[in-house]
Amino acid sequence: MAQGNRIVVVLGSIREGRMNDRVAAWVSGQLRMHGFLPDLLDPADPEILPVQTGDKPAIEYLRQRMGNADGFVIVTPEYNHSAPGPLKTLIDSVKDGWIARPVGLISYGGISGGLRAIEALRPVLSELHAVTLRDTVSFAAPWNRFDETGRITEPADAKAAETAMTVFSRRLHWWANALNDARTARPFDQEFA
Repeated sequence: MAQGNRIVVVLGSIREGRMNDRVAAWVSGQLRMHGFLPDLLDPADPEILPVQTGDKPAIEYLRQRMGNADGFVIVTPEYNHSAPGPLKTLIDSVKDGWIARPVGLISYGGISGGLRAIEALRPVLSELHAVTLRDTVSFAAPWNRFDETGRITEPADAKAAETAMTVFSRRLHWWANALNDARTARPFDQEFA
């Protein structure tokens, strides 16, 4: 298995007191354990937050943060049966940054585990010529499952999540390496993208 793929972990929420930080901390730790180099991208970061209003310097900063990524993992809650609006705005702000890159989707929410947010993101990312992983990791009702540091507190829940993350990571490695090889051998035709 290849080591060292740079994966930008995109948080999906900008809400104060969000659960997103805990889940993203767990995801980043798991990615490191599987040989990735995770780079956390927080849309609530003061340098990135102005992307929400179309601020050009913030969009350029976002473009730079996304540059040279081997792939992405989006960690998102589900809001009203879909992905959060600020996440969609962030995705739309740097369209070319997603091209020919794998995107893994991890969600959380109520009883559905945020899966409707994932399904709402798939056609958006497809339109941007990104490749979404079929395998996902989701957390139903995660509010009492993670401690403040992002550790899953129940051993059985942790084992199940780690098993799912192992499959997810293997797929992400494969796609990151395959698409990197493809981009190197033949740059993506963006004329009609």
